[in-house]
Amino acid sequence: MTLDTPSPDEILALLPAQQGHFRFESGHHGTRWLDVERLYLHPPRIQRLAGLIAGRIAKHEVQVVCGPLVEGAFVALTVASELGVPFTYAERFDDRTSDALFPVQYRLPRALRGEVAGKRVGIVNDVINAGSAVRGTLAALRQCGAQPVAIGTLAVYGLAASELAATHGVALEALASFPSRIWEPSACPLCAKGVPLNA
Repeated sequence: MTLDTPSPDEILALLPAQQGHFRFESGHHGTRWLDVERLYLHPPRIQRLAGLIAGRIAKHEVQVVCGPLVEGAFVALTVASELGVPFTYAERFDDRTSDALFPVQYRLPRALRGEVAGKRVGIVNDVINAGSAVRGTLAALRQCGAQPVAIGTLAVYGLAASELAATHGVALEALASFPSRIWEPSACPLCAKGVPLNA
């Protein structure tokens, strides 16, 4: 570990967690909920880490940085500033008629879609668990004619991020990695035991 590499404890300190039985944006169930809303409570704490992410995705010749709203876009904006490249964001839209996994979509605002067409784009998020925000942002960028080349993040939980990156042929640059288990609702052991979902 170099001096510029954050320790896992440094990353964990930024991500207060709750234990219980939770349903994530992706539709999966899991036992750990991260309070990412507190991530940018003190922006200077993120500045150095955003600089490290910027250094890692710069080698992929990123021309634009895009982040999913809300907290992921804050990290992405800081990374874009470090790189001196344009910043865009993807907005979340729920599909309330779907009970399937990944029942959300992400779209770039119409005014920003032309800014990514034909460009090498780095997707930056705060933390990746099941990967629904990054998956949605990647799809939205490709619909706009962009070329996603890298995913940068403070931390990944479990294997979903690496599988997503490999499937879509993009690099994954994470400052930390932690074990995690998520389940489809039909295979959730907590549901099988009758443990109610946390509100």
